[in-house]
This record gives sequence, C-alpha cells and structure tokens, in this order.
Amino acid sequence: MYFEPYDIIVVGAGHAGCEAAAAAANMGSKVLLITMDLRLIASMSCNPAMGGIAKGQIVREIDAMGGYSGIISDRTMIQFRMLNKSKGPAMWSPRCQSDKTMFSNEWRSLLEQTPNVDFWQDTVVGLIIKGNQVKGVKTMMGGEIESKAVILTNGTFLNGLIHIGEQHFDGGRMGEVACHGISEQLKEIGFEVKRLKTGTPVRIDGRTINFSKLIEQKGDEEVVGFSYTEPFRIQKQRSCWIAHTSLKVHETLRKGFKYSPMFNGRIQGVGPRYCPSIEDKIERFAGKDSHQLFVEPEGWTTEEYYLNGFSSSLPDYIQYEALRQIEGFENAKIFRPGYAIEYDYFPPEQLHHSLETRLMYGLYFAGQINGTTGYEEAACQGLMAGINASLALRDAKPLVLSRYEAYIGVLIDDLITKGVDEPYRMFTSRAEHRILLRQDNADARLTEMSYSMGLATEERYQRYREKRQKVEEIKAYLGETYAYPDEINGLLERNGSTRIEQKVKLAYLLLRPQIDLNDLIEALLSLETFKTNDGFLKECIEEAEIEIKYDSYIQKENELAEKLGRLENVKLPQDFDFHTMQSLSYESREKLNKHKPETLGQASRISGISPADINVLAIFLGR
Repeated sequence: MYFEPYDIIVVGAGHAGCEAAAAAANMGSKVLLITMDLRLIASMSCNPAMGGIAKGQIVREIDAMGGYSGIISDRTMIQFRMLNKSKGPAMWSPRCQSDKTMFSNEWRSLLEQTPNVDFWQDTVVGLIIKGNQVKGVKTMMGGEIESKAVILTNGTFLNGLIHIGEQHFDGGRMGEVACHGISEQLKEIGFEVKRLKTGTPVRIDGRTINFSKLIEQKGDEEVVGFSYTEPFRIQKQRSCWIAHTSLKVHETLRKGFKYSPMFNGRIQGVGPRYCPSIEDKIERFAGKDSHQLFVEPEGWTTEEYYLNGFSSSLPDYIQYEALRQIEGFENAKIFRPGYAIEYDYFPPEQLHHSLETRLMYGLYFAGQINGTTGYEEAACQGLMAGINASLALRDAKPLVLSRYEAYIGVLIDDLITKGVDEPYRMFTSRAEHRILLRQDNADARLTEMSYSMGLATEERYQRYREKRQKVEEIKAYLGETYAYPDEINGLLERNGSTRIEQKVKLAYLLLRPQIDLNDLIEALLSLETFKTNDGFLKECIEEAEIEIKYDSYIQKENELAEKLGRLENVKLPQDFDFHTMQSLSYESREKLNKHKPETLGQASRISGISPADINVLAIFLGR
C-alpha cells in the first residue's frame, strides 16, 4: 500500500484512541487510526459501563469539550443511575450500563462519519524516528507510514501476557494477540518501561442464574444522561442485581491460591488497589466473611452477564466451583473464565502536561500505557492528546487544564507530578476543588474554551449559551420573588425548618438545608411555570439551585483556586540542575531533576517536596 503522509497517526482504537482520533480530526488534522481489528473499536473489554464516582464527571467533561464518549454512552445505555444523590452536588456522579456491542458499533459509525479520519487494520511494531522527532510508524505488514505526530494508545497490548492459574500466554485481550516491538524500541532510546496488571471476571450465562435469590437494582426513574447536546433518553431499562460471597466461597477460592500467578510470583506487575481480584480481597481483608458482587447485563439482546467484584486469575475450575457456591449461581454456566493480564506501561513522569513525551517531539502517550485504569480515564487522555497534537501542528500553545478547571486536569497533573506505582483510578477525593468540578457545570467550565480553539461545535456552544442565560434568569427570578408566611409555613414545618413571620425571598429560603427547589415548586403558585418534563429546563433549574444554595462555598473555593493558580504562572527553568541548590533538601533536588516540573505549582505537588522547598524556589526565582 502507498500511504500519503498524515498529520497524526493514532495507534490503537480503544477509548483513548477513538477520542484522540475524533478530537484531532475535528480540529482539522488529517488522521489515520490504526488498529489490529476494526470490529473491536472502543471495545468494552472489562465491565460494560461508563461513568461512576468521578468517572461520570470526566465523561461529562469530555462531552462539554466536544468529545464523543457522552453521546455514545447515552445512545447505548441500558440502565442509568445518578450515584451519591444523598450527598452534596459535588459528589453526584452519573453512571450507566451500556450495551457493549452497540457501544462499539456506535463508536465506529460516528468515527466513519467524521471527516479527516482514515482507518487501517494492522499492527504497529515500531516508530520511524529521525533525531529526537517521530516521523511515522512501521507496521507488521511492512508498511512505513509518515506523519508529523504519533499518539500511542496501546492499552494492555504492549507485551501483554494473560494468566489463568498456571497457564499463561501472549495476548492483549482474550482471543487477541499482544503487540511486540514498540516497548523494546523506546526502551533502547531511553524511555523507562515498567509492568502493571489488571484483571477481569467470569462471564456468566444469564439463563442459568436464579435471580429470585439476588437483590434487584433498578435504574433511576429520571434519566439525566451524559451529553449536553443530545435529547435522546432511554424509555426502558434493564436491572442490575446484587449478590454476595460467603465463607464457603472464600475457602474454595483459597484452595487455588497455590496455583495463583499473583501469589507464586509469576505476575510481576502491580494490580489496581481499588478494583482488586477476588483472591486479593480475600487475602487483604481476611476478617471479612462476605464481599458484595454486582451482576451486570452486557446488552439488550444477550444473556451474557458480568460479575463485577469477582475478577480472578485462579484456575478456571476453581473459579467455576466457587461461583456455583454463591447464592443464586448454584446452576450457573459460564461463557469464559476470568483472567489477569500483565502489560508494559511508561511511567508518566516522562511526559509534559500536554501528554507529549519529554524525550521525543511529536510522540504522545494516552490511556493505560500511562499507568491508568478505566475507560473514562483513558478517553480523556486521548481527547487531550488529540487536541494538543493538533495544536502543536499549528505552532499553538498546548492546552493544559488546571486542577480547578476539570477532573481531567487533576488526572493528568497527578500522573505527571506524582507518577504511579499501581494503576491510577480517579476518585472525587483526588480533587481539592470538588465543589467547582461538579458534573452539572462541566459545560460552563469547558465548552467556551473548547469552542475558541475549534473543537466544540457551534451547536454545542449555542446550547451552552442558552443554558447559561436560562440559569441566570432563574436565579434572578428566585432572587426577586417572595414567599409569604401563609403559603410557605406549612412546608417549613413539615421539613423541620423554622417558620417565617414576614415575606422572604425564595433564594434566601433555598439556603436552608431542609429546603430544596422542588419543595418550593410544589408549594408555591408563583413557581407553577417551573413544573416541567422538559429535560433542558430541569437541567437549568437544578444548576440554578446549586449555584444559589452553595454560593458562599463556591466563592471561597474560587478565591482559593485563584491564589493557588498564581503558582502555576511561575515558570521553572527546564535546563536547570537543581543539585546546585544546596538550600534544598537532597530528596527535593533529586525529584526536581527527575520530574522537571514546568511551574512552581507543579513542583509543589510532587511527593516529598516540602513548603519550605517551595519557598526556597520562590526566592530563587525572585518571588
């Protein structure tokens, strides 16, 4: 084949690769997406779900910027839940079960409708490099394809090794070959390469599950969804179910520990702390008699179920025996056993915040090869790599989101300033400015920025403007309209709040923790127009209420973020040898030379750098 040169080649069509290709192409770059199997674009190789705690916020941020993950999640969901609704709005996190086959097909369809994206089914085995600049890729079929930039999103395929008990064999996913050559080439150049591991559970034939013994978990009656642009909402949902292990199950699993690659040393990579295998949970929490499991359907038209919480690399017959001792699974049959997979990753301290590598111009890493776990974490990295590769081709400044602008900014900053020693997963607790980074306001934080650089469409931007205008109108109305004692005191008493003796503005009443806007809408004739089934108006009402109710907290958080943000404007010299600064601790000198932070703010977040060291650096820089 003869290939014309491309602006950007994206290697891998998982969640990171798809978002990278879409973002770069929509910004005008000519993109080639190379994948081993075009039938498995954006494959949900683990659990068939998008979103969750903090992950849902990331999907909404991707959507607000013009990415596709939110749209596709909405189009293919089979159940929706807003998690943490009993807590404050900073913790609310959307999550959906997806039809995994539809999800993959929808991604391919949307990419094929995206101008500037070409596809090629092949395996990339190396990079074309001239000096310290990447110039393209080499493929297994002998092709050499030129480009100005390359984004690697290889997931678990780099020297992937699958483990089931004492068996182990090459593979990037079950039934798919691993990729060899790239790690070896980059290691020879000077990149650091390490190993991590992850796992997946058995897939069960739903026809053999006794659901009457399980706890049903239905979706929300009101489906909010992820995308700010598409009005599509599902009319019916499939239930998930909850099951539990027992001491008997644990004892059966323990019989296989001597064959486990985790315990006998065959797996060298570190696994995810917050999504451990079932054998790891039994070992780590030895005093616990039972662990909760989630039984999740994989689609509308399949009987395949995913047993969330039962990941394992034990021998298949041990997995099967233990499964049948779980209540409700006495007669269960499985489609395939669980397995662990070990793979190469590149410690992310080797990247700039743009996700371009420090050692080589034009080479970007995104997704699991940076040490993360999860579709959402991968997708947002792909989005940012695609954006920044395109901006670099224009000689424009890279887009680096701050920690108070987006969870995406928190994730990338954590990776680069702190590194990883286990697969990184996003949680709300990782963000200092959670009240600013809510799932409801991702468009307010990011859409205008994305629109200005050419990614978010005119349609997205206008919808954001309409929403913002409506929110301000609602806030103004609530700030001007009064509630009178005779019409509101009954509600206040029922909700355990103090009666009023004279008229009070509605916005003031909303500051009471016992009162929410839905209560007022039901009680007051003046809010009759707020009774609606229109999803757009409901979204505006909810955001207006949050902004009124938490206004003082939001203001304080904005002030704090502004102060901390000043450190991000203080640049550090990139070619400076910090060992010459004897007033810094030895640990700080070592870590500053290793990480090469670009700003004083980044330096302050490196583990082991003390406030005293930051003061020394500030004085050195004339601050």
